Amino acid sequence: MRKIVLSAFAIAAALILLPTAANAVTPGVQGGVLTSEDDDGYTPTQHQAPTLGGSTAVGECDRDVPWILYAVTLTDPDNQATSHTARLVLTDGVNSTTLELGELVDGELSGRVLWPGASVDDEGNATGWPGWAYVDGQWVEIDGNFGWTRGDITATIEVNPEVGVPLSYPPATPQCDTSPENSVVAGLLPATGLGQSLLPIGIVGGALAFGGIILLAVRRRHRAKG
Repeated sequence: MRKIVLSAFAIAAALILLPTAANAVTPGVQGGVLTSEDDDGYTPTQHQAPTLGGSTAVGECDRDVPWILYAVTLTDPDNQATSHTARLVLTDGVNSTTLELGELVDGELSGRVLWPGASVDDEGNATGWPGWAYVDGQWVEIDGNFGWTRGDITATIEVNPEVGVPLSYPPATPQCDTSPENSVVAGLLPATGLGQSLLPIGIVGGALAFGGIILLAVRRRHRAKG
């Protein structure tokens, strides 16, 4: 009899525990859903976009020649850039021109390139300047030959990606002239520097001064005779 009672209690206990066992979950799984305990910590790779931070372009005058000095630095740790050819694009909002700088090596490129419209001979002497033309034996300022690059421009270094850089035409110094000598600028006479509009005034003034000198000399002569 005792064995029968114990067996009944065992069967009852098994029936009570059966729902609990059915609802038991494997560690790391709740209702068949993977929990953080079973997560292997994998995170999708976040690639770092390439940049040209630190790249520069500067105008410089050397032996009366306008140059652009450039230094290009490509930072691309994940090798995302689709090009390694560097270009410099200049624009004033209406006109634009592109200067090919060359191929980057290990993400670096530096050197110098002539300012658009400038030229040199085989010895490096200046033979041309932007916004100037040699006409009838003298240099004359013109609108062509990239004259617009001497004004307000913006510059962009492009590889892939790109970056804007401050750049302006190099100013003349006592040691370096970024314009031709003996030039005619906006109607000014190269020899005297007087504007053509002021020339008649100068002639009249000179004539009056000369007449005054003659009149003074005549009066002195009359006084001497008196």
